Amino acid sequence: MTAKTPFELMMEQAQEMAKAFNPALESFNPKGFEKLWPTMPKDFMEMWFGKGVSKDGLDAKTRLLLTLAGLTMQGAQADTPLRMTVRHALEAGATKDEIAETIAQMSMFAGIPAMTRAMELAREVMEDKKDDQT
Repeated sequence: MTAKTPFELMMEQAQEMAKAFNPALESFNPKGFEKLWPTMPKDFMEMWFGKGVSKDGLDAKTRLLLTLAGLTMQGAQADTPLRMTVRHALEAGATKDEIAETIAQMSMFAGIPAMTRAMELAREVMEDKKDDQT
């Protein structure tokens, strides 16, 4: 039997504490929470986050791809915001190739592990989208 690291012990203790405070947290799934947030329609995103902000500025798709790049640069640690950004980028007109290229470009700056994690999260969203279309 291998000894547990201090981090593993701390995580076990935190999980036990969460169960004691609220037993329902044992089966909490953040992906289920994400489904509560609707995807904004493209026109709405454009009005609030695209050309509506600056007539000659970036469109919503470009802004979302930049946001995706930033989330990847942070190590792709924020699963929910990254997945939601991919979902909204698709709605704003980004292609799967543009999303993959945006993430891949960040490997030069954030490293391969961050890029790989972001690609995994993006792939989950794009696979879900494929299921929605069938």
